[in-house]
Amino acid sequence: MRPLILGVFAALFFASTFVLNEVMQVGGGSFAYSASLRFLWMIPLLMIVVALRGGLKRVVTALTDNPRPWFVWGTVGFGFFYIPICLAAEVAPPWLIAGTWQVTIVAGALLSPLFKKADGSREQIPWRGLRFSSLILIGVVLMQVEFFESFEPRFLWLGIVPVVIAAFAYPLGNRKMMQHTDLDVFERILGMCLGSLPVWFLLFGYGLTTGRPSSSQLGQTFLVALLSGIVATVLFFKATDLVKHDMGKLASVEATQALEVLFALIGELLFLHAVMPSPIALTGITLVMVGVVFHSRSQFIELPTALQKEA
Repeated sequence: MRPLILGVFAALFFASTFVLNEVMQVGGGSFAYSASLRFLWMIPLLMIVVALRGGLKRVVTALTDNPRPWFVWGTVGFGFFYIPICLAAEVAPPWLIAGTWQVTIVAGALLSPLFKKADGSREQIPWRGLRFSSLILIGVVLMQVEFFESFEPRFLWLGIVPVVIAAFAYPLGNRKMMQHTDLDVFERILGMCLGSLPVWFLLFGYGLTTGRPSSSQLGQTFLVALLSGIVATVLFFKATDLVKHDMGKLASVEATQALEVLFALIGELLFLHAVMPSPIALTGITLVMVGVVFHSRSQFIELPTALQKEA
């Protein structure tokens, strides 16, 4: 029960990203600051965490020995992930971004052939697990319906396409770095943050052309870095660590992240006084959450049979 509770709280803190980005957008804050400041805040916070865990020297050594992969995949995994998410907040509500973001589950599976196994062969797309992905995709489409009733081209290019790009970039960057290094998760995240620093400096510089960040945006980006970048990550990986030897329970913990959509919706209703989504959109939200749960469970549902055959 404890791992599930930790997973639920992780989803809650992860969802704060979508709500706080919307708060900053409503307050007139530049997306450039929303994106860059989150990672500029995360770096010192992560350095403290990694230092307390005794891994700071390992990160520095890994970066100095071979900086290129950290720059390339840090930029892909974090830059091409978070900048589009912040752009989407310009036109789309938090619950819609959080729901569309669940496409990353499908994206991660479709990216499998880009990675090699230990024997040098290519990974295969897990079609068995993807059989439930249609629920996620149908749910995402239903969530978009009411927005397309008053369609504007900018909604497509700023509200949907960026989130889909982010959904592919995040697993691609992180998986590439997992293949490249044996650092633990906190050390790897810190290394990728440092590798992507040129992107955040450039984006921060672009933000300065529109004026300085307000004190409220500074505080809100710090909250995003703390709640989503640190607290949610710690909770989620603690939950997965508790059940890492039980694949069924691990899938259940991973499926709790579907609650990000629900928490983002509740946060928007409470803090932004938004209007409740239409029945069609609510149906889409439900399908996305159900699809994520079934997708996670399907990865391991036939494991006992397979093990019996091997025996």
